[in-house]
Amino acid sequence: MLLESIKLGIKKGIETTWMLAKVIIPVYIFITFLQHTPVLNWIAYAFKPFMGLFHLPGEAAIVLVLGNTLNLYAAIGAIRAIELTPMQITTLGIMLSFSHSLFVETAVVKKLDVSVSKFIALRIGLAVVVGMIVGQVGELLC
Repeated sequence: MLLESIKLGIKKGIETTWMLAKVIIPVYIFITFLQHTPVLNWIAYAFKPFMGLFHLPGEAAIVLVLGNTLNLYAAIGAIRAIELTPMQITTLGIMLSFSHSLFVETAVVKKLDVSVSKFIALRIGLAVVVGMIVGQVGELLC
């Protein structure tokens, strides 16, 4: 019984690792590649004013886009590829806890007969407000 539980745990652990690696590694490689092109600098420049509201660099917009459109694992891959402080990572993590995987979760909410526009507005609104607060607190503490 114990041996079978250990075997099952190892099998499930390997399956989960493989599932996560299929998302995180390609995103990490893609973002790392972008760092060696002018594209990441263009994105950072374009989003710098908006991301400044959260005391984040412009590149952090990529993390938010990936986390909101794909999933948290894609955001983790992007976070790893971009140089961010622990406080900036915390800010992004808290923001994404409110607004991650919007397409998938909106489809689920739609089946529950909940107002999709209110649902999206609430999640994004909370992410923005809390991101501004956490970013400001982080700036004061650092």
